[in-house]
Amino acid sequence: MKKLTKTPNYSRLITNLASLIEQGRKAAVRYVNTALVATYWLIGRRIVEYEQKGKERAEYGEALLKKISTDLTPRFGKGFTERNLEYMRQFYLTYPEISHTVCAELPEDRAAEKSYTVGTELIPISQAVSGISEALVRKFPLSWSHYRLLIHIDEPFKREFYEAECICGNWSVRQLDRQIQSMLYERTALSKRKLAVIAKAHEKP
Repeated sequence: MKKLTKTPNYSRLITNLASLIEQGRKAAVRYVNTALVATYWLIGRRIVEYEQKGKERAEYGEALLKKISTDLTPRFGKGFTERNLEYMRQFYLTYPEISHTVCAELPEDRAAEKSYTVGTELIPISQAVSGISEALVRKFPLSWSHYRLLIHIDEPFKREFYEAECICGNWSVRQLDRQIQSMLYERTALSKRKLAVIAKAHEKP
């Protein structure tokens, strides 16, 4: 056993195994985060669709979120407060275009079919996990906390700027918030050296 642990091949094996474990854990965290964000987007979409079908007034909309929160919280915990449900609703309203490219769920009127819908294509459940996960990763690259900051930005170009720079720089939520508060978008727009301003923003604190 002692001879085995001292061989170069064994050391390489341990290094490779450790690398695989680390990659696997990162992938698992990324997928769980992506699935969570996608779930919140779908919840927001369902709420908006329900309101539109009923053509309800805004006052009733507030009562609806309160009622949903009352029903979901005992089953799923405090993550479904009235305020968080409003965030989910706003998330869908801010990113409605995703509905044309990612829609990973069982069709309501054909729930018995053994397939999922991704965009307009039906794929077997056996292929769903890998296919859907990759599609969702591409469409939801940031965490829920990131999106909660971004949905407060009303201007589409401004929001897209921060989203793109956040992805490019792999910013934490705190870094994104700091750049928004420091008005990076406005400073970049006004500067004659735009690339230099952006480069400075990407410097490690």
